Order: sequence, then structure tokens, then C-alpha cells
Amino acid sequence: MREERKKKDRTALALVLCFCVVALTSVFAVKAGLDKLNTAEKDIEISKNAKTESSDTQAAARTPVVDSKDSESSAKQNTSADYIVPVDGGTVQMEYSMDMPIYSKTLDQYMTHPGVDIAVPLSTQVKAIAHGTVTKVFKDDRYGMTVEITHENGIISTYSNLAEDGLAEMGDVVDQGQVIGAVGETALFETLEDAHLHLEMTKDSACVDPAEYIKGL
Repeated sequence: MREERKKKDRTALALVLCFCVVALTSVFAVKAGLDKLNTAEKDIEISKNAKTESSDTQAAARTPVVDSKDSESSAKQNTSADYIVPVDGGTVQMEYSMDMPIYSKTLDQYMTHPGVDIAVPLSTQVKAIAHGTVTKVFKDDRYGMTVEITHENGIISTYSNLAEDGLAEMGDVVDQGQVIGAVGETALFETLEDAHLHLEMTKDSACVDPAEYIKGL
């Protein structure tokens, strides 16, 4: 009896020990699996961060750097060297004045003046101040026969008080210095003035002083 009980106890103890070994082995296996999973997640996170930093670096490399000197250069595209005086041998007899009214001999009153009047003899040839396209040819109620030329960079030049004959035609592409007409006496608002060319300029549809763009005026 005692011998059989001892055998049973030994068997039970052996089973308990085996169970403990299996349990410990399972615990260690699970822990090792968790460690590997955590390590893999960390590796993925590190890889993502590295890719993000690489993308940011490449994006920064692709982003153009604007030099302030380039901006200043762009702002100076329209200089007096780009435009020429449209008539030879003339003198300004009435200046551009949009801020302060000036006296008009013809109208006998003070009024603003959106251009410059350049005194020259009748029939003096009128030339384009720069390369451009003729966009209007018409008779203005105030300043007579008029030719409008559209240039680059938002500049438009308008030549008035022209003779009716020999005008450029709408759609003509003209070079700087090309003749577009001749000085006449068609401006009703300036009939008492000496013979002259009435010249106006606009920049992005706003009136500007031609003397600020044309060297020699």
C-alpha cells in the first residue's frame, strides 16, 4: 500500500513539474513574441520618421529661393531706357498734371492734364515709343485723331492730335521708332495751343506721367 502511494505521489509530482515547465516555457515564448513585436513597431516608426525627414529635405531642396536682388531687378523692368521720345526736336509745352489742375488756354479754365503736350511743327512724324501692337485707332472728342499701342508689362501709350492721313491701322505690330502717324491739328480741347503731339501713358490701366518713363521728356 505504501509503495503504491509513493508511486502515485511521484507521478503526481512529475506531472506538476511538467506542467510548471510547460507554463514557464509558454510565458517566455509569449514574452519573446511581445518583445519582437515591440521591436518591429519601433523599427517601422523609425523608418517612417526617416522617410518623412527625407521627403521634407527633398521638398525644401525643390522650393525655389527668391533673392531680394531678383525682386528689385524685376521691379525695374520698366525704365526710361525702354522707351523713346516719339517726335524729334520737340519741347514739352504742357506737362502731365493729374494731382493739380493747370490752366488751359483753349478752354480758359483750370483742369487736369492726363498726358504731356510736345510742341513740334505740323506734319512731324510720330513714332512708337516701344515695340507693341496697335489696339485702337479712333477720333477722340477732346484730343482728335488717336492711335493706341499696347506694350508689354501693362503699358499702353496713346498718341493724339494726329493728322487724319497716314495713320497706323488697328492690329499692326510696330517696332520701337516705327512711324505711326504725323502731328495734325485735330484736338478740339487744344486748338489754341501751338502745334503739338498729345501723348498719354497708362500702367495697368492707371494714368502715369510719360516723363517718368521716357528719357528726354
